[in-house]
Amino acid sequence: MSNPADLPRTFGELRSSGHQVLPVKAELRRNLIARLRSGEALFPGISGYDDTVLPQVTNALLGNQDIILLGERGQAKSRLVRSLTGLLDEWTPVIAGTEIPENPFQPISAHGRQIMAEQGDQAPIRWLHRDDRYAEKLATPDITIADLIGEVDPIKVAEGRYLSDEFTLHYGLVPRVNRGIFAINEMPDLAERIQVGLLNLLEERDVQIRGHRVRLPLDVMVVATANPEDYTNRGRIITPLKDRYGATIRTHYPLRIEEEIAIMEQEADIDDLGDYHLEVPGFMKEIVAEIVHHARRSPDVNQRSGVSVRASISLYEALVANAFRRALRTGESEVVPRVSDLPFVVPAFQGKIEFESMEEGQEDRITERIFTAAVKTVFDRHYDVNDLESVAAAFAGELVVETGEGTPAGDYAAIAERLPALNDVFPDRSQVSAGVRASTVELILEGLHLHKLLNKYDHMGYATYTG
Repeated sequence: MSNPADLPRTFGELRSSGHQVLPVKAELRRNLIARLRSGEALFPGISGYDDTVLPQVTNALLGNQDIILLGERGQAKSRLVRSLTGLLDEWTPVIAGTEIPENPFQPISAHGRQIMAEQGDQAPIRWLHRDDRYAEKLATPDITIADLIGEVDPIKVAEGRYLSDEFTLHYGLVPRVNRGIFAINEMPDLAERIQVGLLNLLEERDVQIRGHRVRLPLDVMVVATANPEDYTNRGRIITPLKDRYGATIRTHYPLRIEEEIAIMEQEADIDDLGDYHLEVPGFMKEIVAEIVHHARRSPDVNQRSGVSVRASISLYEALVANAFRRALRTGESEVVPRVSDLPFVVPAFQGKIEFESMEEGQEDRITERIFTAAVKTVFDRHYDVNDLESVAAAFAGELVVETGEGTPAGDYAAIAERLPALNDVFPDRSQVSAGVRASTVELILEGLHLHKLLNKYDHMGYATYTG
């Protein structure tokens, strides 16, 4: 069903069409089963969770359970929750004219019941798209029950309605996403008394608003997200509420470098470079991913706060930006990141993590150690240092090689000519572009330096390698 104009407009037409309206969880379950059978991707755009988190989410949905996603920042919790809407029907019928979306076969509010009782088969139907069946709220201490559940509307009282009249109520965010999915982010930040209100909503379906005991059997799937650190630093999820959720699923950062790179490439906001050709060598992508993975293991980085996947995305964007800046300055048409670009991504890195030590200058020293370890790891993955002894031996005399982020790629052809031993380890350099050749030469020289086979002197964005 893609065009709502062709769908029934009255309850009588809807009933005659034989259209079946399932509860939200049953609808999600049915559509999930269909995707599993067809082999279609369950959650497009979610990477790194195929063998861990997604099977657990799938089981929770098959079991008609509400879900808590527990994990550090930048682990795609919110994206995963939002992707659940893709399992809803594209369009679903609701009663037209009611304050909250209501199943015409089972109206839940006084107004909805009145419309169906008075108009019967002539009751108007509107079709709600699945994108409009999702709402989320960031938990903050100032959230009230009125925000989530509802409140007496003083305007309706002023119009002459009695306080005892259910029509005086103004419904909050959760009732307004009836027939859909409601997500509350950072659940521990929610005041405990508000969590009690959600507890009643999840379990008893009895909602009290200013003394009104309104039985509102909402058809909502409720999903929450939380950071483990928040349980001790800012609050907690009260035990009875946590008990009402069917599944608590722990998320994680990408376990493999390949998964981190896939997310970087998918999420990086790199604008069209016009006539400039971008080519990022695989080893440079690996270095960015390794920087973030090393940071996640570093005792000098606050692991309670986590190192978000947004860190690798920002590093990748900054790396490409600096390579583009070089191309603009040198007049080259090729944009290829190099090892010498890494110092220029430090601001992007330091802006995404929290250091354990706050001493003056420590942040830069920690950053340098992490970057160095990442480059060495990637170098060792691609090269055996024993195979490069002939290259290092070429520096035994007076040979001095200078590289730098501002050096045109074409200048590296002369460096390669002065190092004929590179033919043994980089035999295909004549088949690659000048930019990739320059990037590869820098990686090899830096790797030899990190293995203490070459000396290196840094000065003003340039590096001098000697024997």
